[in-house]
Amino acid sequence: MKVAVIGTGYVGLVTGTCFAESGNHVTCVDIDPDKVESLRKGRIPIYEPGLEELVLRNSKAGRLDFTTDYAEAVPGAEVVFIAVGTPQGDDGAANLKGLWSVTDSLAPHLDEDALVVTKSTVPVGTNRKVYERLKKETGREQKVASNPEFLKEGAAIDDFTKPDRVVVGVLDPAHAEPLRDLHAPFLRTERPFLVTGLESAEMIKYVANCMLATKISFINEMANLCELVGADVNDVRRGIGHDQRIGFQFLFPGVGYGGSCFPKDVRALMAVAEQHAYETHLLDAVDSVNTRQKHVLFRKIDEHFGGELSGRTVAVWGLSFKPRTDDIREAPALELVRSLLNAGVGVRVHDPVAMDNVRKEIGDVVTYCDTPEETLDGADCLAICTEWNEFRNPDFDVVKSKLSEPVVFDGRNLYDTKKMADLGFHYDGIGLKSG
Repeated sequence: MKVAVIGTGYVGLVTGTCFAESGNHVTCVDIDPDKVESLRKGRIPIYEPGLEELVLRNSKAGRLDFTTDYAEAVPGAEVVFIAVGTPQGDDGAANLKGLWSVTDSLAPHLDEDALVVTKSTVPVGTNRKVYERLKKETGREQKVASNPEFLKEGAAIDDFTKPDRVVVGVLDPAHAEPLRDLHAPFLRTERPFLVTGLESAEMIKYVANCMLATKISFINEMANLCELVGADVNDVRRGIGHDQRIGFQFLFPGVGYGGSCFPKDVRALMAVAEQHAYETHLLDAVDSVNTRQKHVLFRKIDEHFGGELSGRTVAVWGLSFKPRTDDIREAPALELVRSLLNAGVGVRVHDPVAMDNVRKEIGDVVTYCDTPEETLDGADCLAICTEWNEFRNPDFDVVKSKLSEPVVFDGRNLYDTKKMADLGFHYDGIGLKSG
């Protein structure tokens, strides 16, 4: 099948590459000529395990190409995916400027039977507006669909090729068939292909992310309460997680969620509700709890040192919002770094892949270190913000010898409290009872 993908960001690049890997001919469109040239050479702009190899392989095989020209990619395409960013606007709602620009640009080049599919996360009602806009631009009934993505950064290839489910929203169930054919190689284990209306598919994406964000904020709030009452959140988490109605997924306390999806989608759904004069008390609380949670490590550090932070040095391990990605959008680590800098603290940081992005974001106001151990030189304490695997089993003797004080603030609960106490550390996690 000939496929066009408009947008080579995270979603568009993964979508186009995975469809090419399953034998389709895919052309990806981007307005940035430098980015297109880099992609043609197999250089990808994001860190996603396994993606670079797939891009190179499918480009060499002639199944995957990149261009800035709609006239090259869209004519003859049976399915055209729109996968452009919908960033949060000043009012909390999704900014659809890029989506409308793409819709207008591709309209003159569409084949009459082409299916236009929105992969971007968009407010409920957007795809119906896409349909009306294309009808006006083309003078005909153009087929449209909503096909929300459920990709986790760091595991996107597996998520795409081994999906829990595929959701397709359409005006006519028959319009879903090209997408059923495209996804068939990935659904051989009887994972469901769910066909809904346009509005339901749009809502599914938001509700899924908001539900997961709710679980994170809930366990974070319970972790904070555990500390106050002398309970251990790990015991509590195990006690409730074995209840099959609750489960263990997203029940790991920490310093809050970040990234490009959860913060934006929670606020976007709140904005949708506001447009309909409906108060989302629960979502308001989820967002508020998460904002507060991002400051919990700074509060712990400040309290430990009696409010006298100026002139001290803190080592920070992990800058990306989660492991296996270089994404720092709304990362809790950056909130901690900014708070420390504002308090007059020297900050030494390490992350396996995200330091270049942080340098672009905040410049050289912190010291970037090539190894986790290097951050500890002259530091008064260690703060852990991201649960990269390489942080899970450090040489604690080295950590202790390098720190001026054996103090660790763990925003991801990587270590055993009793072991840390036996090693002579002051170890402060999230919701943990002292060992």
